[in-house]
Amino acid sequence: MNIEKLGNSRIINILSKIPIMAWDSRLRRWLFNPNKTLQGANLRAGQTVLEVGCGSGFFTIPAAQMIGESGRLIAMDPVSSFVDAVKEKSQTAGLKNVEVVRRDALNSGLEAASVDVVLLFGVVPFPTLPLGKLLPEMHKILKRNGTLAVWLFPTTAGVPTTIVKSGLFQELGKKNGVYTYVRSNGRE
Repeated sequence: MNIEKLGNSRIINILSKIPIMAWDSRLRRWLFNPNKTLQGANLRAGQTVLEVGCGSGFFTIPAAQMIGESGRLIAMDPVSSFVDAVKEKSQTAGLKNVEVVRRDALNSGLEAASVDVVLLFGVVPFPTLPLGKLLPEMHKILKRNGTLAVWLFPTTAGVPTTIVKSGLFQELGKKNGVYTYVRSNGRE
């Protein structure tokens, strides 16, 4: 499946307008407070964070605020309309630490050992992001002792077990519904 082509699909981009409105609703913010959820990822000022599948930017703006001006948030999504929406939100919020890119996370194009934290929030399990291909790419781009933060909705579908069995990450724990893993340095 060509994710780049899919992300530019006119049909996908038209259909994505509906979730943009729904995902940014007050009800969703009330049910899934993004600040509280992000606290489970242990974000700190100055970090470089990759948000895979930023979608409508529900977590993007709060995450960028948590890491501050000295941090860098890379919001990645293959769907053009999501990328455009998040760019606009970041500019409206006056955030200069957000870089929004339209790219497939399976081939992120990011340098090895360049990211402190990867956020996989609500994007796995998903057919276009098979863990067997995604986890090695995330391992590659994470710095030594970098962390992978995973928020699963609506089901875990065996994802936590798969991550540990990959041998690429070691489980740190779970806080506010977010599973955290440290990059295993045994497989360089």
